Amino acid sequence: MSFSGYKPSTLILWAVLSLPALAALPALFGDDPRAFHGLLHPTGEWAARFMIIGMMASGLMLLFKGRQWPRWLVHHRRDIEVAAFLYALAHTVIYVIDRGTLDRVVEALPHTEIWTGWLAMLIFVPLALTSNDTAQRWLHAGWKTLQRWAYPAAILVLIHWAALHDWGSWPPAAVHFGPLVGLWAYRLWYWYLRPRPVAV
Repeated sequence: MSFSGYKPSTLILWAVLSLPALAALPALFGDDPRAFHGLLHPTGEWAARFMIIGMMASGLMLLFKGRQWPRWLVHHRRDIEVAAFLYALAHTVIYVIDRGTLDRVVEALPHTEIWTGWLAMLIFVPLALTSNDTAQRWLHAGWKTLQRWAYPAAILVLIHWAALHDWGSWPPAAVHFGPLVGLWAYRLWYWYLRPRPVAV
């Protein structure tokens, strides 16, 4: 597919989204297995970061009404969320290769930090496959219902991240997810809890 149909802002965005992947290329194609293993956590963290940025778009537009940059973020949210899925996919593939055998993959499933990651990934697959205009037209109102599964998936990612190293990763996970949770709370307050003018 030609890139001529994409706006310059979209191409620049994808160039920025690709930077962590480009930085990982030496380890990916190198001969040092430790360097390859070292890609496991960065790919997962970048997947979570891009997921958080994409999910913050609507809340930021509500919080900063009339500003242009939240509208830009909402317009490019799909690109950011697709990038998040690609990093999550890379994270999953690296994990499976690093485990070495299917038996070792299955053996780790009962652990909280593992099954939450797999379950989040299973949710992300249909979300990514339907992140296009054709699927949106085909699914009609069901498209929004399907996309709302991103919220439980995000919670699973938070638990997955926090449960790593016997919950020692909780502070970094909380720092990353804190703004998203704050915006969720603001949207809940704005739409359902804020005082409304009393009609006279």
